[in-house]
Amino acid sequence: MTSTIDTAGLHDWISRFAAAMNDKRDWLTELDSAIGDADHGANMARGMTAVVDKLGAGAPEKIDELLKGVGMTLVSSVGGASGPLYGTFFLRMGMTAGAVSSLDAVGLAGALRAGVDGVVARGKPEAGDKTMYDALAPAVDALDSALADGSDLSAALSAAAEAAAAGRDATLPLVARKGRASYLGDRSVGHLDPGAASSAILFETLATAARGADG
Repeated sequence: MTSTIDTAGLHDWISRFAAAMNDKRDWLTELDSAIGDADHGANMARGMTAVVDKLGAGAPEKIDELLKGVGMTLVSSVGGASGPLYGTFFLRMGMTAGAVSSLDAVGLAGALRAGVDGVVARGKPEAGDKTMYDALAPAVDALDSALADGSDLSAALSAAAEAAAAGRDATLPLVARKGRASYLGDRSVGHLDPGAASSAILFETLATAARGADG
């Protein structure tokens, strides 16, 4: 049973997320072309490639340094809304985690919650706005609930990933109320939000990294 995740495990998560952003680049761009600027896939792939390049030059030993480095790189290398929002997510995670080399389940959940709170502070999204928050908020709620019910970290993160995917899918019938997509009004209905789609991948890759640590 997985009860903690260390710096190496979080580095593995970042690497998996970067690979997924490259793999899903065209799909995310296709989603964004329907209701946005058609650049979400390219922006996320470019930003996460920059993150991997930075970490390849020397990965930090402490979790706060790792996550803050990811956040600062995304803010400086990703255009549009994605860079500041994802960058803030990782920066807040790092600030909350602190200068430690591992986090227990409660510590990780708290760091993830702080990251989501950072997204809220930066972008002011609410549930149902058809944004990344519609995937992030259910994920951290499901994580907290699973841990409270006694699940180990790996199982709780799997539940979080499932909730994020459900939140992503729930954006399909919504009318966008934030960002470029909001200009479309009712025409935004019937399209997945690209930010929610990439956020679901964020939790999917974290769950996969935790299962790797379990092995």
